[in-house]
Amino acid sequence: MKFKKEYLEIDKIDGPLVFVSGIDDVFYGEIVEIDVKNEKRKGKVIRIEDNHVVIQVFEGTAGLSNKNASIYFTGKAFELNLNEDILGRTFNGVGDPIDKGGKIYSDSSYNINGRPINPVAREYPKNYIETGISAIDTLTTLIRGQKLPIFSGNGVPHNQLADQIVRQANISSEHQEKFAVVFAAIGVKYDDAAFFKKSFEDSGASEKVVMFVNLANDPIVERISTPRCALTAAEYLAFEKDYHVLVVMTDITSYCEALREISSSREEVPSRKGYPGYLYSDLASLYERAGMLNSRNGSITLLPILTMPNNDISHPIPDLTGYITEGQLVLSKALIQSNIYPPIEVLPSLSRLMKDGIGEGYTREDHPDVSNQLFASYSKVKEIRDLAQIIGENDLSEMDQMYMKFGRAFEEEFLSQGREEFRSIDESLNLSWKILSILPASELDRLNNELIEKHYIKK
Repeated sequence: MKFKKEYLEIDKIDGPLVFVSGIDDVFYGEIVEIDVKNEKRKGKVIRIEDNHVVIQVFEGTAGLSNKNASIYFTGKAFELNLNEDILGRTFNGVGDPIDKGGKIYSDSSYNINGRPINPVAREYPKNYIETGISAIDTLTTLIRGQKLPIFSGNGVPHNQLADQIVRQANISSEHQEKFAVVFAAIGVKYDDAAFFKKSFEDSGASEKVVMFVNLANDPIVERISTPRCALTAAEYLAFEKDYHVLVVMTDITSYCEALREISSSREEVPSRKGYPGYLYSDLASLYERAGMLNSRNGSITLLPILTMPNNDISHPIPDLTGYITEGQLVLSKALIQSNIYPPIEVLPSLSRLMKDGIGEGYTREDHPDVSNQLFASYSKVKEIRDLAQIIGENDLSEMDQMYMKFGRAFEEEFLSQGREEFRSIDESLNLSWKILSILPASELDRLNNELIEKHYIKK
């Protein structure tokens, strides 16, 4: 048994960090209790050098001085109590209930740091999660166990899209499989947090949702723990209770900014754009906790949302995220300016795993070919629009005019969708055929004659 030692002297305080020396028998990630003026705060060991220790204080260091605090090392890692009662509940960034629903009691507690899934233990992702959004379900299908980030920018309504996905997401299965959503709001404004909570409650979706909320004015250290708490809850539901879990996180950029600020306080050597050199491995430690295990029935599907600083897709955060994940959804400011919602920019978006979770037995037999045809035809529209800017739309050939008509219908009828509108995969595919039928059948070179005969709408 580890004896509880009390340390009464602090060497230095720097932002949310406390530096203490003369420490022995501690481990990385150990939880620390700090007693200051009869107020208890929590911290975590984030660096150990000989007998010098650096502690992150979750509630901040305001009012803390070198002489007025007692520090205790608990001998435990950061753990959460979890049971199925977490569904429908709201927690802060360190897993404490903030919905007046009382504490969560459990026989077991779970370390929030978790571990990425061993590749040998992974099951290859199959089947899909239906979001009710045509552009996602048809063109960049979300597969169970996949990591599919959403790249957004300033002024783009990614919060509304996240809300719609949480409200509408479901799984299609012949078996009675359980489905849940874990939603992590990281560094959001108070009105955004209130918007999410009210929307989930009004729609009735809150019963299947576990919320972790870290506000912009909450301690920055809490922001580091929020996604880990969310993923720990997801792992519990998926791998112990056999749920298929969709984890939605917004905004990963806020998490990375917090990581950069703490790294700077720790006086670490910065890398690209001032972010720590371990940003890639840190993000991977989060993203790689999603997936399916060959020994369990549940799955974790991760949908992280990040805002690209200056809309730069080569910025370190989207750039590194792209290396770790299996595709991306890119949101376009130009589409929003054209009054098209959701503003999903089709051509740079992709889902690398969709080929194995769509088609006959999953969605519909024509889905893969319809998706390929929509991509091919819309890419041609982009080329023709570039040409029209040079010679004028009136001087385009008759076939090019048809493609322009197809492009307008594709954006205004297929991409554009109401924020309360749910389209089943059948409705989305039928709408795809209606729009593809604007073009002559001879132009549909990604579709076989049998599919054209069955679904093409002749004028």
